[in-house]
Amino acid sequence: RQCLDRRIDNRDLLKSEVDAWERRRTESGAQIRWMFSTDQARKKMAKSYPIPLLNES
Repeated sequence: RQCLDRRIDNRDLLKSEVDAWERRRTESGAQIRWMFSTDQARKKMAKSYPIPLLNES
Protein backbone atom coordinates (compact mmCIF):
# COMPACT_ATOMS: atom_id res chain seq x y z
CA ARG A 1 0.00 0.00 0.00
CA GLN A 2 2.83 2.39 0.66
CA CYS A 3 5.24 1.57 -2.13
CA LEU A 4 6.10 3.94 -4.92
CA ASP A 5 4.30 3.73 -8.24
CA ARG A 6 7.43 4.32 -10.29
CA ARG A 7 11.02 3.22 -10.61
CA ILE A 8 13.65 5.56 -9.15
CA ASP A 9 17.11 5.08 -10.60
CA ASN A 10 18.86 7.85 -8.66
CA ARG A 11 20.01 7.03 -5.12
CA ASP A 12 19.78 10.64 -3.89
CA LEU A 13 16.22 10.99 -5.20
CA LEU A 14 15.27 7.67 -3.62
CA LYS A 15 16.68 8.77 -0.27
CA SER A 16 14.76 12.06 -0.37
CA GLU A 17 11.52 10.23 -1.29
CA VAL A 18 11.96 7.75 1.56
CA ASP A 19 12.83 10.54 4.01
CA ALA A 20 9.68 12.46 3.02
CA TRP A 21 7.55 9.31 3.39
CA GLU A 22 9.08 8.56 6.79
CA ARG A 23 8.55 12.14 7.97
CA ARG A 24 4.85 12.05 6.95
CA ARG A 25 4.36 8.71 8.72
CA THR A 26 6.00 9.99 11.90
CA GLU A 27 4.05 13.25 11.90
CA SER A 28 0.76 11.40 11.39
CA GLY A 29 1.38 9.33 14.52
CA ALA A 30 1.35 6.03 12.64
CA GLN A 31 2.00 3.02 14.85
CA ILE A 32 2.90 -0.60 14.30
CA ARG A 33 0.33 -3.00 15.68
CA TRP A 34 2.23 -6.20 16.35
CA MET A 35 0.14 -9.36 16.09
CA PHE A 36 2.48 -11.38 18.29
CA SER A 37 4.75 -11.07 21.28
CA THR A 38 8.51 -11.51 21.36
CA ASP A 39 8.07 -14.90 23.03
CA GLN A 40 5.63 -16.03 20.33
CA ALA A 41 8.06 -14.91 17.62
CA ARG A 42 10.91 -16.82 19.26
CA LYS A 43 8.79 -19.98 19.36
CA LYS A 44 7.78 -19.66 15.72
CA MET A 45 11.22 -18.63 14.45
CA ALA A 46 13.40 -20.46 16.97
CA LYS A 47 16.14 -21.27 14.47
CA SER A 48 16.40 -17.70 13.21
CA TYR A 49 15.97 -15.92 16.54
CA PRO A 50 17.47 -17.92 19.39
CA ILE A 51 17.10 -16.73 22.96
CA PRO A 52 20.21 -14.69 23.78
CA LEU A 53 22.46 -16.14 26.45
CA LEU A 54 23.30 -13.93 29.40
CA ASN A 55 27.00 -13.42 30.03
CA GLU A 56 27.81 -14.68 33.49
CA SER A 57 30.58 -12.71 35.16
